[in-house]
Amino acid sequence: MSASLQGETTELLQQLIRNGCVNDGTPDSGNERRNADTLADLLTGAGLEVQRFTPQGERTSIVARIEGWDPTAPKVCLMGHTDVVPFNASGWREDPLGGELIDGEVWGRGAIDMLNLTASMAVAVRHLARSGFRPRGDLIYFGVADEEAMGTWGAKWMCEHHWDAIACDYVLTELGGWSVQGPAGHKVGISVGEKGLAWRKLRIKGTPGHGSMPLGADNALIKAAEVIRRIAAYRPRARIDSVWRAQVEAARLPDDLKAALLDPERIFAALEQLPPAAAKHLHACCHTTFSPNVAHGGVKANVIPDLVEVDVDIRTVPGTTAEDVDNHLREALGDALFAEVEVISMVDHEATLSPLDTPMWDALSRQLKVAYPAAEFLPQLLVGGTDARFFRDRGVVGYGTGLFVPNVTMEEFGSRFHGHNERIDVTSLGLCANLWTGVVKDLLG
Repeated sequence: MSASLQGETTELLQQLIRNGCVNDGTPDSGNERRNADTLADLLTGAGLEVQRFTPQGERTSIVARIEGWDPTAPKVCLMGHTDVVPFNASGWREDPLGGELIDGEVWGRGAIDMLNLTASMAVAVRHLARSGFRPRGDLIYFGVADEEAMGTWGAKWMCEHHWDAIACDYVLTELGGWSVQGPAGHKVGISVGEKGLAWRKLRIKGTPGHGSMPLGADNALIKAAEVIRRIAAYRPRARIDSVWRAQVEAARLPDDLKAALLDPERIFAALEQLPPAAAKHLHACCHTTFSPNVAHGGVKANVIPDLVEVDVDIRTVPGTTAEDVDNHLREALGDALFAEVEVISMVDHEATLSPLDTPMWDALSRQLKVAYPAAEFLPQLLVGGTDARFFRDRGVVGYGTGLFVPNVTMEEFGSRFHGHNERIDVTSLGLCANLWTGVVKDLLG
């Protein structure tokens, strides 16, 4: 491992954290221009030209490029987002925006989501540029804003308005790099796809009346409660595919439990035997999920409500269409109740999935073995969302990866992700910087 890349990545990550680009979802938050300036200074110092794109206020994204010499060679984009989610400082042991280096770990919001990767990618690109590396195909660095709020002012906007600036054949971004130790040996998680978004607003109507006379009332709140109950109880059929099978086989579980997790008729009984945190995650990996998370309705304690709206977070497995989502809701509610509900689409983005039989997969696998000779990648479907989906929509192969020390398991990774006391060790920062450098040389050298 290059000690210089590790040190440079550590220093850059500290600065990115301290810039405090906190995105609360409102159009004027984020202030990613601060991180854009830091990254631009780093890259222009290596002689690279940096383009800036600012669709709104301070929501700046940057693009830098090392041009390739072979127009038939693939183009590779290293994409890292520059915004971070909000935090409650009272729950932290250290200053969330301090970026302090403590006992070999950098602490702060964004340390693992994903300023660590954003920093290591930038350091890798600068290192390649300084060394005079000439890739066969273009190498693109994309420091993008607004990932934490659906990419409205970031990757989504760039793909719609400036695709030429970021067009590529392969994109590498979050999430991955954690270790899974099981009967099949050392596996390292890599995201090859992610579930779709199909958020729905359910509008339930009733008839207003006086709260003192509730008998037989057409109370929208009572109907909404039944809607919520039925959605919570709904169990759609599991999707058992090759990615799910690989995940189950790699798990440290008894053979009979693994067999049950691969059987759509027995999977729920199997999930009930697992610790709650594991069951939640594994259930989401192979099911379309429905989570009623927001309800609005009623005007006063003595008025029977005539309208209640319920927002449902629906995450779909690959192959699920908008029509399938409506059919799921009809099945969950029953025909009679479904007929009384107006279903309004809030977000629709089908699940995305990249193939594994690609030159990029092979290059990543070879570079993984440089760090961990006995390890193999474990392909996984993300239950959340990343900016990779906008690229996959355009036919780009997208993988979410990274490389951490073996004691950063998926459980450990998940506990820090959007949580208190987010931090990353400096050894992992060096592993990531070397991974990007090695992959680029392998594929484009």
